[in-house]
Amino acid sequence: MPEVNNPPSTNGNHASPDAPSVEVYAVYGVEPEVQAYAMAKYSRSSLSMKESLKEISQQKAEKFLNTFYFQYGHRSIADLAHVALAIERLSILAAIAVADEQRWDGQERSTRYQDFKKSGYFTPDFRDDQQARALYRETIENLFAEYESLSERTFRYLLEITPKPTDMKQEAYERTLKARAFDISRYLLPLSTNTSLGEIVNARTLETQVSRLLSHTHKEVRYLGELLKRAAVSPAYNASYTSLHELVEQIRAVSPELGDRAAQELLREVRVAPTLVKYADPNSYEIETRRELRQVAAELLGNLEIASAPTVDLLDEEPLEVELATTLIYEHSHYPYRQIRQAIQGAGEHIRREIIDLGLRHRGKHDEMLRAFCAGQQFRFDILMDVGGFRDMHRHRRCIQIGQELTTKHGYDIPDEVSAAGARASYDAVMKRTAEAAEQLADRPGAEAKENAQYAIPLAFRKRTLFKMDFAEVAYISELRTGPAGHFSYRNVAYAMYQAVARKYPPLAKHMRVKDVREPVDLLKR
Repeated sequence: MPEVNNPPSTNGNHASPDAPSVEVYAVYGVEPEVQAYAMAKYSRSSLSMKESLKEISQQKAEKFLNTFYFQYGHRSIADLAHVALAIERLSILAAIAVADEQRWDGQERSTRYQDFKKSGYFTPDFRDDQQARALYRETIENLFAEYESLSERTFRYLLEITPKPTDMKQEAYERTLKARAFDISRYLLPLSTNTSLGEIVNARTLETQVSRLLSHTHKEVRYLGELLKRAAVSPAYNASYTSLHELVEQIRAVSPELGDRAAQELLREVRVAPTLVKYADPNSYEIETRRELRQVAAELLGNLEIASAPTVDLLDEEPLEVELATTLIYEHSHYPYRQIRQAIQGAGEHIRREIIDLGLRHRGKHDEMLRAFCAGQQFRFDILMDVGGFRDMHRHRRCIQIGQELTTKHGYDIPDEVSAAGARASYDAVMKRTAEAAEQLADRPGAEAKENAQYAIPLAFRKRTLFKMDFAEVAYISELRTGPAGHFSYRNVAYAMYQAVARKYPPLAKHMRVKDVREPVDLLKR
């Protein structure tokens, strides 16, 4: 083996003189865009990270990014700048839109561990339609009143059927059962309910996210796109500002000159992505394509009655063009995938190719293809489940997810505990009133009446989503989501996914470590 001469170590990190001279260190205290520039320099300079960071200023980083990111299109540079953002007091509906990003990491307030009756709710812009506003508020407040009542009734019911173990503290016992009760009462939470979430994304994903939100159908979501863009280019919140300010004042008391210098270094404003996100605008490709595909979907499917379909439908293999055309229409309808595919095949090859052409006609120079073109996965599930359960499944970002619009057309789910707690009559009554109110709101005059009505829909109502994935992801979801500590809604869906795979590919089933959801669950185990 040839001898390798390594330069001597300068940081004392090596175990012996013969060890490789590789150096690994974490970097802290650098603005995201400066960090991105420093990392990008690895491909253009022999400088180390430490040397690069000493050399780079914010102005240099901005100049570099303007040239290479925007002019030359080296968009992977923005993958190196990571940004943490907090988004607070947005509706659950808007949170679903924000989180609908594959290259995204984040957490949202949990309906299991927090009581949402104190959260308040979002009211869309009804302009001068006082009748619609009154109906909306009455509907939402009725749902919250029933949510509070059901939370208490199911908690009392669970106390009755679940004895406290002698070695379990009363506080932990009640906290655990309250979480189980919230799993049930969350079905009554409307999509207008206020929530909060935090996200950590790279700047390229943030730019894509902002553009997508600015192109959304709902006014609240478009406004969130503006706020995210503003947060990226405006001074960031400095969690250490108060303590640093006190330190600067102490230094200034000793030496005004030194205090001014300390203020410049310690209290300077930091903008997390002033360059990489500033040009994010509404995406005309997405807006125009959505408009045209909605029209085609309406003409192709007309007023067909929605066919019955199982909760989880593992789809058959088909030619790529058929899958593409069907998926493009799927997002803009409320029909099962198989029913749309049948209509596509009946329309003939010319219509099928015209639909695919529509999906690409308005694509700009830097636009990625629409998500519907992520096709060819072996495992494709058409899933109809309650919106609350969908929000949990939505976190599986290694899937390709094509979601249909929120609606009351598919009915709602009823947890078994609702009847057991003696609350079925009031539960059904509020759901019926809410569905009627949502229909009335959707029929009101106004440019976004249909979109505004969706905020009144509770999490119990069902939503259809197409999930595409490989076998490893099927196994992962089935194993993770059938665990006894999980919510019963997605446990049932994950187990149905496993059963569908087991029927179609019996030899593969033995490799999926699922929990049988039909077995009794210990409510006190998390």
